[in-house]
Amino acid sequence: MRMSFLGAAQEVTGSCYLLKADDFSCLVDCGMFQGGREAKRKNREALDFDLNTIDFVLVSHAHIDHSGLLPRLVALGYGGPIYTTRATCDLLAVMLPDSAYIQEKEVERENRKRHQSHKGREVAPLYTVAEAQESLNQLKPLDYAESFKPHPKARCRFQDAGHILGSAIIELWVTEGSVERKLVFSGDLGQPDRPVVRDPVLIENADILLMESTYGNRLHKSMDTTEDELVSAINDTIGHKGGNVIIPAFAVGRTQEILYVLSDLMRRERISREIHIYVDSPMATRASELTLKHYELTDESAQEQLEWHEERGNKQNIRFTGSVEESIMLNNIRGGAIIISASGMCDAGRIKHHLKHNLSRHECSILISGFQAQGTLGRRLVDGARKVRLFGQDVPVRAQIYTIGGLSAHADQEALMGWLHAFKQPPARTFVVHGEASTALGFADLIRTRFNWQVEVPERGLSVDI
Repeated sequence: MRMSFLGAAQEVTGSCYLLKADDFSCLVDCGMFQGGREAKRKNREALDFDLNTIDFVLVSHAHIDHSGLLPRLVALGYGGPIYTTRATCDLLAVMLPDSAYIQEKEVERENRKRHQSHKGREVAPLYTVAEAQESLNQLKPLDYAESFKPHPKARCRFQDAGHILGSAIIELWVTEGSVERKLVFSGDLGQPDRPVVRDPVLIENADILLMESTYGNRLHKSMDTTEDELVSAINDTIGHKGGNVIIPAFAVGRTQEILYVLSDLMRRERISREIHIYVDSPMATRASELTLKHYELTDESAQEQLEWHEERGNKQNIRFTGSVEESIMLNNIRGGAIIISASGMCDAGRIKHHLKHNLSRHECSILISGFQAQGTLGRRLVDGARKVRLFGQDVPVRAQIYTIGGLSAHADQEALMGWLHAFKQPPARTFVVHGEASTALGFADLIRTRFNWQVEVPERGLSVDI
């Protein structure tokens, strides 16, 4: 077998691995690169190989850095099945057309500028909404723990990764000759004992392991500490300063968890029940509806909180905005509001408008609740930028920037090591992926020291025989 690391290798985005066995080839994830000046180029070049050799595709979860190039894959000629969980299929039906719409709009603006300046030819979007819709026809939904055979020489199973709704650890058994070997792709693992989604399933054995390392260099704060920080930030911003709290949040996963935590804080009267919460993301609204549809995949605490919320009706002032007009109206709110909006890294979508109208105000706060990749606007805010550029204008950063790490949907170093500890014997080879270079290298060293495993940290583009 030969494994090629096409993305998420010494970086966090663009997750994509090409496996070539004796009798078949497959892709595991087909994600978009995000953040940084090179992202557009890398996305254009990402699928530069013979797609006719691919027999099937496995997708770990719906986040765009793991799924966002699926429409381009299909548009370039791939006609085979795309296997993933049922909940992920539902989420992709929302997220992929939305991703395409954003790209179409960005290209439309870029071409308008090119036309006005008489510079260069028009550019085309990475893929269109129609192409995104077409790719959905190739999705093959499966239940957790359901064994299936994507090829006569391969069998597969998805296990709950506890990251977002529908997220999966992928177990893949490959037969070559008379030998069967097991590959495990961790996908993105969730932090145990967090609300909404269930804890990651523990895996006990693998011959080859691809292990994520997003937060392999740090520990998350406890939920108690995280709640204290949230309460302090919200009460200071809204209660004392009279401003707004702006929360950039990934539409899928993070938004639903934040809503759970805020609702619970209101229930316990740690923050005022008079605060108005706005979820300004059509995709987050759909994702929240899908979370209810897949109610059986949520954990016990989320189910109890939902029942309490339904008993009260909507007395917590939570509003989901739909239209562009409703979104624009939020910019007129000067105080007393929590506005949750996508994208989570602040690089696209409605969040940029809310930042434009609130970043320059001393009385407002920005709550960063998730990982911010290098090169993104969110990362610049976390790193202390004094001003940022939004819609062609320099906007001074006067609002308080809070980093609330305890709400991360990614497992921290301790949780990642705890998941690895469940293996009954070392994998023959372990590849540390999906982490920035220094983090992945450091986490690999920790695994070697703690477990004495054979660990490698591949670079993007590397191919290895396994």
